[in-house]
Amino acid sequence: MVKSEIIEKVNTFLIDELEIDPASIRPDANLKDDLDIDSLDFVDIAVLVERTFDFTIKAEDLMNVHTISEFYDYIETKA
Repeated sequence: MVKSEIIEKVNTFLIDELEIDPASIRPDANLKDDLDIDSLDFVDIAVLVERTFDFTIKAEDLMNVHTISEFYDYIETKA
């Protein structure tokens, strides 16, 4: 899967499922600070990633994922 597809799919579920303002979704946006994604949202994201990209997110893998760009990169390495 190419990166542009990953970005489109991630942005779509952030907007549709977590009701994130599309204007807030920038590559440098911090998941917690800028997008207000909390621990319950991360559970939802894990389910959506598993459903969309067919792999399971490991909590320890996300320890170094802080921005949207890093999240795209993480998915790209797993998908």
